[in-house]
Amino acid sequence: MADGVLRAPSGGFFDTSAIRQRALSDRCRQPEGQHEHGRPRGLGFGIPQMIRLFNHYFQAWALRRIFFDFLLSLLALGCVVLAQAESLRLAMPMAGAQVFALAAGLFVINSASGLYQRAADCSLAKSGWRAALALAMGVALTHQIFSLLPVGFGNLEVLRTSAMLVIAALILRRVVMGYWATQARVGSRVLVFGAGPAAQMVGATLRSADPLATVVGYFPGPNEKQSTVPETERLSAEWSLTQTARRLGADEIIVALTERRSGSMPLRELLDCKLAGVRVFDITTYFERMLGQIRIDFVNAGWLIFGDGFNQGFYRTAVKRLFDILCSLLLIVLAAPVMLATAIAIKLESVGPVFYRQERVGANNKTFKVSKFRSMRADAEQDGKPRWAAARDDRVTRVGQVIRRLRIDELPQLFNVLAGSMSLVGPRPERPFFVEQLTQEIPYYAVRHSIKPGVTGWAQVRYQYGSTIEDSQEKLQYDLYYVKNHSLFLDVLILFETVGVVLTGKGAR
Repeated sequence: MADGVLRAPSGGFFDTSAIRQRALSDRCRQPEGQHEHGRPRGLGFGIPQMIRLFNHYFQAWALRRIFFDFLLSLLALGCVVLAQAESLRLAMPMAGAQVFALAAGLFVINSASGLYQRAADCSLAKSGWRAALALAMGVALTHQIFSLLPVGFGNLEVLRTSAMLVIAALILRRVVMGYWATQARVGSRVLVFGAGPAAQMVGATLRSADPLATVVGYFPGPNEKQSTVPETERLSAEWSLTQTARRLGADEIIVALTERRSGSMPLRELLDCKLAGVRVFDITTYFERMLGQIRIDFVNAGWLIFGDGFNQGFYRTAVKRLFDILCSLLLIVLAAPVMLATAIAIKLESVGPVFYRQERVGANNKTFKVSKFRSMRADAEQDGKPRWAAARDDRVTRVGQVIRRLRIDELPQLFNVLAGSMSLVGPRPERPFFVEQLTQEIPYYAVRHSIKPGVTGWAQVRYQYGSTIEDSQEKLQYDLYYVKNHSLFLDVLILFETVGVVLTGKGAR
């Protein structure tokens, strides 16, 4: 691109300066005021709803909440310390670390408790349980952290009590503000380009993933033969795509065409919209940014090959391995009493070994023996035929039901992480029998074996336990997202979410 000219795929040129001028002149020709939906006329008035940070997409409103809460907790706790300290000279070096650590701990507690999720995603009972859990952990953490201050600092009992009240108030504020902000937030206005099955799926998932977003309509593609979108939601082709987007005040256009042959994609109009401020996404990128998954029914090999991501370089591998070693050692030490109590309970309840070792497929299709606490009867597969674990599986013991719900049965896998056959975060390792079956039936299934399997993973915290081929396909779409975008930052985020999954028992089986 040079001198305002962009070469088109057909060999011609787009004059981008002319496109900008036309978009501006189109806006100038429109009457002043509001359009029919009460939003300003023109293109691109919406605020970006998703922000990409360290290869991972976040809701912009969630990042704003986290940043504001962190600063507010630093300020509030700092005021408590200064009010109780004998002098400012003593307060800064002696309590600064405690204040920062507690502010960071509050972020971890709120994240693990799901308080940064939309309130609409949870029932009132679940939200109340999460708030109570966050309060209990926040108050306990505050008491422990401020107990580390020296005796000569001031009245430590008053300081601890004041700090615990402040933390409780901050958590309750987050709960209340979460509900209020969900009601007050204005979602983006989305125009779906297409009217076939792909477009219908985009509309359905958008309404589920972001109830405040508005699908302003479906603009049919010129060569689409099958239309599954209701006629009342299809837009007339009387106006061009650019004119339609402007008239409806669209913030985003999602290209969801089922037919993309010559003449189906109006590149000139899409570029016109983008230069005028409307965000334009293809359907694969939409699912990646909105749901954190790569849909295998819409992706193609070219998108995987030529797009960004899938970086498996030496630096990333070395950092991930160091992170695995340090974290697994720490978790083994912290979990040692729990593992000892679990081993005793298993031995007392039923005859058989404490640990359950089974062959699984790891990185580069190499097999290894995974270790878990035995949660089923010793004769669970006496016929030798592998079976998926099912809900209310009668093979699971009473102790097994508890340790499965709390994910305690997974703890011995930390030794697999230490040995190097697994990672702390990655796709769930499957048995060779199922891998062979799933590889034949699900496209791109082998891609998940390009990295080490994990004790926890993006699919594990985003989707319930899978016991069918359809479940495996859904989980693969999350695994592909992780393989494409994995980073140390995403690993830490998944560990936070895993804490929330363990505390709520989500997806246990």
